[in-house]
Amino acid sequence: MSVTYVSPHPGSKLIVLGAVHGNEICGTLAIRRVIDELDRGALALVSGQLTLVPVTNPLAYKNRRRNGERNLNRNLAPSSVPRDYEDHIANWLCPLLARHEVLLDLHSFQAPGAAFVMLGPENNQGPIEPFSQAAQEEALALRLGVGRALCGWLSCYAAGAARRDGAPAASSVAQGTGTTEYMRSVGGWALTLECGQHDDPDAPHVAYRAIVNTLAQLQLIDAPRPEEAPRMEGLRLCEVIDKAHASDTFASDWKSFDPVSAGQLIGKRHDGTPVFAPFEGRVVFPKGNADAGEEWFYLAKAHSRLNRG
Repeated sequence: MSVTYVSPHPGSKLIVLGAVHGNEICGTLAIRRVIDELDRGALALVSGQLTLVPVTNPLAYKNRRRNGERNLNRNLAPSSVPRDYEDHIANWLCPLLARHEVLLDLHSFQAPGAAFVMLGPENNQGPIEPFSQAAQEEALALRLGVGRALCGWLSCYAAGAARRDGAPAASSVAQGTGTTEYMRSVGGWALTLECGQHDDPDAPHVAYRAIVNTLAQLQLIDAPRPEEAPRMEGLRLCEVIDKAHASDTFASDWKSFDPVSAGQLIGKRHDGTPVFAPFEGRVVFPKGNADAGEEWFYLAKAHSRLNRG
């Protein structure tokens, strides 16, 4: 279900998604709060168009699971022959995204940690994710109310998938395409906001603040544009390491954005072979319970983009 509000005055066309993954409900709660405020008149659209989707994946949401039959946020594209539940959602969602200009996708994560924003690539004409609206994404990322920004997702994911499949990275782009990547592919721009740990009671407030700040930044409501974050840590995903065997183990109880030094032990393969950090950076998206052949963890480096304070 989606709810759309349209102002008689021209402006940006924004869409906000919640529960792309069914166990990530902070966005759902925040979007329902915004719907209530718009319906009561506590918020009012003064220009443009706003579409709100509280629950993007109803099957996954109903079962409070990450996925319905597969991960909606991978291989997202319309399908002429839908094979699973998420293919049917994609056939509804992709045209809806294409009718908008800006996407804010609200997520949460498993381990404790601070909220962060994921933005797309810098402007480029390359084969992975050509793009020309980086400035708009960066301006909004600085105003969502978080202090960490992560980029490099699709190029890093595609390189890992290519290594796994023995294929060129450009041919693996579809595997890493989710809501924001699809939005960019049809001419829009987009941010993913990871609002905190799944059960963090503050996560719905983080999501709500981000929606309101986005509305203000785009001037869809009568409010001043938000101030830029005084401090922001900029990071770029550079490497993904797969789990080779079910018995591969981490050396520590890693959490996203834990720092590592070059040569530090991260884990061991099932045969005892150590896995060391190839450079100084941060562990991102560690998944100790990953299946063999899946992404085990990512590594990110500090990056000047958006870095301040």
